[in-house]
Amino acid sequence: MKKPTILLIEDDELDIISVERSLKKLESEYELHTAYNGIEALKILRDQNNKLIPDVILLDINMPRMNGIEFLQVIREDADLKSLKVFIMTTSSEGNDRTEAEKLGISGYIIKPLNYTENTKRSDSMDAFVQFHLRKILNEESN
Repeated sequence: MKKPTILLIEDDELDIISVERSLKKLESEYELHTAYNGIEALKILRDQNNKLIPDVILLDINMPRMNGIEFLQVIREDADLKSLKVFIMTTSSEGNDRTEAEKLGISGYIIKPLNYTENTKRSDSMDAFVQFHLRKILNEESN
C-alpha cells in the first residue's frame, strides 16, 4: 500500500514545524516533502528522475520568488499537475487572494492565526485543519 504524500510549500520555518507536529498527531502513514517557494515546488514536481505527484499540496500564498497564486496558475496550466488537490494556508485575509485561489480550483482555504504571540493558537488552528481535512484525504488515498 502506497503512503499518501503531502507537498508543503511554505517559507516560514515555524509554520513548517507546526504542520509537522499536527501531522504526527494523526498517527497515519504519510510522506511529507517541503518546498520553500513556488519555484522550488515546481522543480520537485517536474523532476523526471524522482517523479512526485502528491495526494495533497499545502500552499502558502505570501512567499518570495513565486507566490502561491502564481504557483497555482502554473500547475493549473500543466496537464500532469492540473488536477492536484491544493489547500491554501495563509495569513492573508485579502478577499482578492481568496477569489483568485478559488478561481484556480483549490480544495480549501485556511486563514492561519495572525497573532502568533501564543504558540498554542497556531498549533490549535493547524491541528484542527489537519484533523478535519487532511485525515479524510490521507485515509481516502491509502485505501
